[in-house]
Amino acid sequence: MSHHKKFYINGQWVAPSQANDFDVINPSNEEVCATISLGSQADTDAAVAAAKAAFPAWASVSHSDKLDFLQAVLKEYKKRADDLAEAMSLEMGAPIDLSRTSQVGAGIWHISNFITAFKDFKFDRMLGDHAPNDRILMEPIGVCAMITPWNWPMNQVTLKCIPAMAVGCTMVLKPSEIAPLSSIVFSEIMDAVGLPDGVYNMVNGDGVGVGTQLSVHPDVDMVSFTGSTRAGSLITKAAADTVKRVALELGGKGANIIYADADEKAVKRGVLHMMQNSGQSCNAPSRMLVERSIYDAAVETAASVANAIECAPADKEGRHIGPVVSELQYNKIQDLIQIGIDEGARLVAGGLGRPENQNRGYFVRPTIFADVSNDMTIAQQEIFGPVLSMIPFDTEEEALAMANDTLYGLTNYVQTTDSAKANRAARALRSGMVEINGTSRGAGAPFGGYKQSGSGREGGLWGLDDFLEVKSVSGWVE
Repeated sequence: MSHHKKFYINGQWVAPSQANDFDVINPSNEEVCATISLGSQADTDAAVAAAKAAFPAWASVSHSDKLDFLQAVLKEYKKRADDLAEAMSLEMGAPIDLSRTSQVGAGIWHISNFITAFKDFKFDRMLGDHAPNDRILMEPIGVCAMITPWNWPMNQVTLKCIPAMAVGCTMVLKPSEIAPLSSIVFSEIMDAVGLPDGVYNMVNGDGVGVGTQLSVHPDVDMVSFTGSTRAGSLITKAAADTVKRVALELGGKGANIIYADADEKAVKRGVLHMMQNSGQSCNAPSRMLVERSIYDAAVETAASVANAIECAPADKEGRHIGPVVSELQYNKIQDLIQIGIDEGARLVAGGLGRPENQNRGYFVRPTIFADVSNDMTIAQQEIFGPVLSMIPFDTEEEALAMANDTLYGLTNYVQTTDSAKANRAARALRSGMVEINGTSRGAGAPFGGYKQSGSGREGGLWGLDDFLEVKSVSGWVE
């Protein structure tokens, strides 16, 4: 039986308290692919009450038993990998091969890394040799609301739900109403492993409804949100009256600094990284800053790479990009492309409208703007589509200043064969993450940003810490 119109509350699939149907649109063909229900206050209250009731017992479950549950989730997640891949491809337009590898794989990666971090995690710690009778106790914060986005569904769901569950929190997940199908599959996974009732709950809804209800709820101890900076600001304000903890992973406008001594594949690598997932990644390298002596050649290479990228429906196998997620996003991206043209940037690939081979679906042409100045709208606003801005620079200092001249501070990228220069850049860049020469960050590395890219860190030990309170105790005698 389909669970599309149901919520998962207190260990049961339940009907909404009142009918409120919402169509999920397949962005590849603009057709309805499923209909879900949006929750009301009564549904939110029921889910929070279940989580609150389950918290004391779950918090006291042994470390070894929680580890067993984590390993069971990983096993069940792998069993449902095909279902998750198909759901994400259908709901948000990730090409099926990308969905099977990167979208599903992100969840496997994070669950596995949390298991590794949790195995030796110490909840009781001595303050230090100077204070042998002081203890630091790490304790679960309580009921957590998880509000997740549509662009990397399982990446974000696992980054939130798995560490919260591991350290003894209970939770209510509100996935994006635009891409909820994979989270329904994830809820089936959580149900299958036999968690105690109320530890994990899921209610579909929109931000104005269930999202706000969770943010202001007096029995929610923490909100963990991933999405736009605007929405993150609203959630923080909504949560302020109850002084709950708020962890935010928000937007980005990453700079990819390409020095003249970068390796020959640096430009191509940067363009392909930008276009992955149709540009719908908060850590996308959307500004390519290129040293002037290689700038013209870099522009030519970037245009050639972008023009060779195929756009095709998400159910087609192969290495192409799919549509963006919705008509709203498509129109926003088109408006920003037009603004780039109007502000005088030089369009060298892509542009307005759909690709020539597509007459329906929210497909955006892979677009490259050259001769962008860092104060242009397309260099400052997060476009969240396959649009790259190229900017020349003359000196190392100028490149770093431009890279930091943004409201955001999530991920920046550096391309140079001079390791000393790369390290200088990594220290100078005001961002939570820096990747050098296409090297991915390691297992368990923290994910998060500076400035308006958010607060808190997800992944590994840092992800576990995010859901813990710190208690200081004196006079402790073993």
